[in-house]
Amino acid sequence: MVYNFRVFKKQSPNAKLTLYLGKRDFVDHISGVEPIDGVVCIDPDYRDRKIFGQVICSFRYGREEDEVMGLNFQKDLHLATHQIYPPPDKQNLSKLQDRLSKKLGPNCHPFTFALPANAPASVTLQPGLDDEGQPCGVHYFVKLFVGECETDRSHKRSTVSMAIRKVQYAPSKQGKQPCTVVRKDFMLSPGELELEVTLDKQLYHHGEKIAANICIRNNSNKVVKKMKVMVQQGVDVVLFQNGQYRSTVASVETQEGCPIQPGSTLQKIVYLVPLLSSNKDRRGIALDGQLKRQETNLASTTLLASPDQRDAFGIIVSYAVKVKLYLGALGGELSAELPFILMHPKPDNRGKMIHADSQAEVEMFRQDTIDKEIDE
Repeated sequence: MVYNFRVFKKQSPNAKLTLYLGKRDFVDHISGVEPIDGVVCIDPDYRDRKIFGQVICSFRYGREEDEVMGLNFQKDLHLATHQIYPPPDKQNLSKLQDRLSKKLGPNCHPFTFALPANAPASVTLQPGLDDEGQPCGVHYFVKLFVGECETDRSHKRSTVSMAIRKVQYAPSKQGKQPCTVVRKDFMLSPGELELEVTLDKQLYHHGEKIAANICIRNNSNKVVKKMKVMVQQGVDVVLFQNGQYRSTVASVETQEGCPIQPGSTLQKIVYLVPLLSSNKDRRGIALDGQLKRQETNLASTTLLASPDQRDAFGIIVSYAVKVKLYLGALGGELSAELPFILMHPKPDNRGKMIHADSQAEVEMFRQDTIDKEIDE
C-alpha cells in the first residue's frame, strides 16, 4: 500500500531555491509552539553561496492607503534566523524531512525553526468595502534568501517566501459552566430587579449554537419592556493603550414574554450562532489568519498561559454573551455578561503518519513579489 502526504512547494523567481513545507498551520500548545520544519532544494550553481532562513511576523496596524509623508504602519519581527547552507552542524531529521531528502537528492537541505511561546496568534482584521492593500493584523511567513550574512539585504530574484499561520485549538476538556446573577435597585422604589444568565457550557466550536438560559425576577415596581441578547467579540490591539473595542457578531432582540410586570418572573432560552457569513464586509471584525484561496471564519479566542504573556505586537480576541433588559426612559437598563471560549476542535491526525513507501502530493505556488506573498 502506498500512502500520500501533502507538501507545499514554492520556487524563487530565478528557480535556484525551492522551498518545501509539510504544512502551513503550526499549533500553539500554550506551553510551546510546534517547530517549523521543511527542506530547501538548492541549484548546483549556488553551491558556493550561503543560504539563510527566517521566520518573520508581520504586524500591520494601519491601512496602506494612509501611509503618506514617510509614515509606515507595519512592523516586521524576525522571530527566528539562522544559516541553512552550508549547514553549520548536523541536525536530527523529522519524518517529513527524511522522506523529502531521500526523494529530492543531495541538493536538498533541511531546516527547523522554533517560535517563542509568547508569539502572537495569526489574526486578520476584516477590511471595509473600500479598503485597499494588505489588511491589518498579524501575519507569518517563512523566508529563504541568498546572502553573505543573516542581516544581508535580500534580492527578490533569489528569495522565496511562503505564508504560514500560528493557530490554537480548543482544549480537550470543558471548563466550569458560566453563570452570573446581577441585581438592580431603584432610588425611592422598593424591591429590586434580578437577572440570572447561564450558558449550557463554556467552550463552543465555530458554527455551534450557543444557548443562553435567562431568568428574570422582577421584585421591583418597574416594568421590563424588552430584552436584547448579543454575542460580542472583544479585540485588544496590545500595541495601543486604547486599542480595545467590541463588535456585536450575533444578536436577538425580543419582546416575547414582555412586558414583565412587577412581581412577575420570566424564564426562557435564547439561541445564538456567531458566524462570519452574518458579518461580511464589516470593518474591524477579527478573523482567523487567512491564507490565500482558503475560506476563513471569525477569529478564535486567544488563550494565554498568563496575562503577562501578551506580546506587544499581538491581537487578543475574546467573546462574551451580553443580555440587556430595557426598562423604559426612567427605569434605565440592566445588563449581564458571560465570557466564553470559541475555537476550532483539534483535528484528528490519526492515519496521517508518513510511511516508508509514501508519495508526496505537491501543491505548487506561483512566485509573486515578496510583498504579495504575505497574502498567500
